[in-house]
Amino acid sequence: MQDTFIQAYPKLLQPAAAVAGLWLAHGEEPLLSQWLIDAMRPHWRAQNYAIKRIELVSVKSWQEVLSELGSQSLFDDASALMVTGNHKPDKAVIAALERFAIEAQAGTHSHSLLWLTPKQDKRSQSSKWFAPFAQYGHVIDCNLYNEQQRQQLLQIQAQQFGLTLSQEAWQLLMSHTEHHLLSAYQTLWRLSYLFAPQLTPAATTHQQSAHYSTSSTDGGTHTDNVALDIDDLQAALVSDAQFSVFDLSDAMLAGNSAQVVKIITQLKATDEPTTLVLWAISKDMRQIMQLLDGQDPQALGIWRSKQGLYQQACRRQSKAQTAQWPALLYRCDQAIKGLIRQPAWELLLQAALELSGKRLFIT
Repeated sequence: MQDTFIQAYPKLLQPAAAVAGLWLAHGEEPLLSQWLIDAMRPHWRAQNYAIKRIELVSVKSWQEVLSELGSQSLFDDASALMVTGNHKPDKAVIAALERFAIEAQAGTHSHSLLWLTPKQDKRSQSSKWFAPFAQYGHVIDCNLYNEQQRQQLLQIQAQQFGLTLSQEAWQLLMSHTEHHLLSAYQTLWRLSYLFAPQLTPAATTHQQSAHYSTSSTDGGTHTDNVALDIDDLQAALVSDAQFSVFDLSDAMLAGNSAQVVKIITQLKATDEPTTLVLWAISKDMRQIMQLLDGQDPQALGIWRSKQGLYQQACRRQSKAQTAQWPALLYRCDQAIKGLIRQPAWELLLQAALELSGKRLFIT
């Protein structure tokens, strides 16, 4: 059986979800893989599974996987194995996995095997090693293909946090986090501690003014959720005195070089990961280059509320100028990895100012 993550995830949040048998989760969104593990782990624990992780360092590692599945502890009812690595099983292991999956379907055993892999293309999905998972197990596509899927998943997480956002608040949240799944999830997590501390695990007695509503949810979510409108969300976002990479994006696109310097300085002082700063700069640079090539902003996933900023940024650039950007981004990446001696923050500032229209060096 093959499902998308958005189809499979709500089912796993149900109290009596079945987790025995073969599972394969493939995709490029590591957060979805972690959510999948988090959804399956309570079922494993409730059914007294022995949980173990195995890294596939070679094809021979599959023998360790099969050995673990064949062993039976005196203290545990079954085994749950989380397998990582991209080494494909050989013919003998494929046959063993097929027997394992068929026996799980028949109820002969209740062991669970979850293999986490990178995204598998259509050619890989037609390979022999893939067949036992697709025919007798569960294959979950841990990729997001449109904005609707992203918001659906985040709505589920919001319910888990005890929050219900209005449509306008959702639009603001997605715009503020630039459609970045992890950033949006982290924002929801912070909101839960501001507005629903009594519903969070590490709750304090700190109370915030918010409106309560009753929301019917699935999979063990809270029934009394805190309803947030756009004013609540704006106040919460503004209350964070620190700048984020999304503030940097707005300043770069607006051509506000003084604000760019201010934000980069604070991001450096607060130890913001340089990889995240480079991600924000490179994303905007790539989209500007694509717009200059005549691509449609909506097709690139640029929100209408930000299309004006991008067009403004495009008017400050030329193709000759943006042709230098890939080399600059590459130097930033090299500096972050320590491959060149130039300070990473120095190059990140140069790149951010380039995007804002302020060139430190004329080439």
